[in-house]
Amino acid sequence: MSAYTRLHALLVDDDPMAQVCRDLPESACRAQPRNYGVHIVSLGLTKVGEGLADPKLVLAWLLDAIGTPTWALGLLVPVRESLAMLPQLAISARIRQLAIRKTVYVFGCLVQGAAIIGFGFMGWLAQMFSGTVAGIVAVLLIAVFALGRSLSSISHKDVLGKTVDRGRRGSVSGTAGTVAALVTLLLALAYSMGWIALTVPVVSGMVALGGLCWLLAAFVFGSIREEPGATEGGIDGLAAVIAQLGLLRSNAPLRRLIVTRALLLSSALAPPFYIALSGDSTVSGLGTLGPFMIASASASLVSAYVWGRLADRSSRRVLMLAATLTALANAIAAFLALAMPQLLGGSLLLPALLFVLMIAHQGVRLGRSVHVVDMADRDSRATYTALSNSVVGLILLAGGIFGVIAQWLGIGAVLAIFTLMAALAIRAAAGLDEVQDA
Repeated sequence: MSAYTRLHALLVDDDPMAQVCRDLPESACRAQPRNYGVHIVSLGLTKVGEGLADPKLVLAWLLDAIGTPTWALGLLVPVRESLAMLPQLAISARIRQLAIRKTVYVFGCLVQGAAIIGFGFMGWLAQMFSGTVAGIVAVLLIAVFALGRSLSSISHKDVLGKTVDRGRRGSVSGTAGTVAALVTLLLALAYSMGWIALTVPVVSGMVALGGLCWLLAAFVFGSIREEPGATEGGIDGLAAVIAQLGLLRSNAPLRRLIVTRALLLSSALAPPFYIALSGDSTVSGLGTLGPFMIASASASLVSAYVWGRLADRSSRRVLMLAATLTALANAIAAFLALAMPQLLGGSLLLPALLFVLMIAHQGVRLGRSVHVVDMADRDSRATYTALSNSVVGLILLAGGIFGVIAQWLGIGAVLAIFTLMAALAIRAAAGLDEVQDA
């Protein structure tokens, strides 16, 4: 029995010699125990890479430390998120033409790893760049990274649906997320306690190490045993965009899922405002962000696997519960910001609320990922994933408006809006189908 098969037996508690699959052909079912382990190891490596090179914290600190302008820092997350989602409508049509799709994921990991290693080298060679040039290079690198992420995102869900049976897919992401969260938590503690020096060369080395994790993930994923998929029916270019956008009119379950995802962006957009509320004015002081990093990593550690297992039972209920937690955390933060701001400076209230919010965000990510895979059949997974990600990517482009609202009306008003969005998401998620019962 291989190490991958033993990992499957440990986490799923199944006899690998008595596989019974609901959603896989017999040949793919026999290979499932090994493929399950490959998925966890490869996905875990990419998530460790994300922890070592978090754009919201680590890359932003690195760019600020080498003197890049503020506009470059502000573009990191929007460029990363939108370019990771928007190209997927066109990409899904291309992927449809490939019988074996794991190569797309492998290529996407290689692109992401190369871009992150580029960030590490840029930190080491910072003295060769002016601040403006460094900012331009950084935005270009994060754009390349996002395009690689786009390839990996859509292809991974498709290969996951072809190699792991319904009822086990959530635990793949959950287990990988738990392992990566533990590594990120140790890193956050090391930064906070001074065990790892907060210098440009050291942080650049950690970022480059994160890039190497993606390269290793590509190597591991290349060993997965994937059955050829259907290739007929794919279309390209503008025709693909028009045809797939028609699903928004004709496919009510998919439309409800996209609405739910859009409303739950409140869990992803709120954390920077929590940090702003803390009164931390030292932009490059990563050490002062230690409690927030610890809160975020701890939330992933304690919740990722649990959310994954719950999503295998009912992704609909996971999204409802995650929306409830999001509304609760944002409502308390909004109340404190508007009514008792004196309690926020220097206290652990905001990191504690961020802990709850990031637990909710893990539920959002796992719940919507499992839901879109389980609601689709083998031939429509790539299309559903691409369409939902592209629509949400367009919405994310407008996310900068919340910064303007915060400037005009205050952060409390923005958090109140996020609370309302999450409350509406509870109702939207309640209208989703119980796809795990299909």
